[in-house]
Amino acid sequence: MTADQWTVLLAAILGGALRVGVPFLFVSLGECLTEKSGRINLGLEGVLVLSAMAAFAGAWASGSPWVGVLAGACAGGLLATLHGLLCALPRVSDIAVGIALMLLGTGLAFYLGKPLIQPQAAQLPALALGAWSEVPAVRQALQINPLLPLGVGLAVAMGWALARTRAGLLVRLAGDSADAARALGYPVAGARIAATALGGCIAGLGGASLTLFYPGSWNEGISSGQGLIAVALVIFARWSPLRCVGAALIFGGAGAIGPALQSVGIGWGYHLFNTVPYALTLLILVVTCRPGRAVPGQPGELTSAYSTSSSSH
Repeated sequence: MTADQWTVLLAAILGGALRVGVPFLFVSLGECLTEKSGRINLGLEGVLVLSAMAAFAGAWASGSPWVGVLAGACAGGLLATLHGLLCALPRVSDIAVGIALMLLGTGLAFYLGKPLIQPQAAQLPALALGAWSEVPAVRQALQINPLLPLGVGLAVAMGWALARTRAGLLVRLAGDSADAARALGYPVAGARIAATALGGCIAGLGGASLTLFYPGSWNEGISSGQGLIAVALVIFARWSPLRCVGAALIFGGAGAIGPALQSVGIGWGYHLFNTVPYALTLLILVVTCRPGRAVPGQPGELTSAYSTSSSSH
């Protein structure tokens, strides 16, 4: 390829990473917070789809994309709160509840969102960070989702809060040793419900970014499994909010390889390159999730969350 084609290709991958990575960022941050409390939420796929539909509906009905963002966060928080409350019941499995709520969330979104497939809703305005460049591909690549700076700031704030605040330390204690938290008189179930609910609100922002920026419309296949991929992404980030930023950009860039190649006229293997994020997810799970082996950074209570019944009781 020529130098100009390489510039276009690299700019397209960078732009794709910044666009596609935003939903990954918010969903992984939400799951990171949830898992830090000792609970796993496999229902985040349902949270993502339902919040995407709610965000689009809110923006379409109000004419404001920011109202849509708020609606998406609220919808994600409500479904995640239901997950937290159900998992607080005796002899209830986090895994089973997550799968059930994934089906509930996607089913509700598909049913309620049918009238929204054709209409157009107000979109979030892009942040034009590429005005300094004379290359159109670079300017296009640096049309940034305004939620991206919010996500990066949220990752920094979450990392600080988990390390420095009383509430953050309580969440980490509930995730590392529920018995120790109870012995000190802390409400483990309450901490996990709050962390799961707030994690759902954060993941809901990822759903809003899907329908209000890129791809910017509502349809039933909009998430492409990003909610489930987020579980592997959190493992890859070693349960660190700051590492979730880099991991989201890597996954976003992986998903952008196919369209980037097509932008420079390379059409062969387009659909094969679209499978890269899923192959990367499988590779991470195979390498890290082995019986009897703890992943560095993993909250101690997650072992029981992945096995039998929930340990939040």
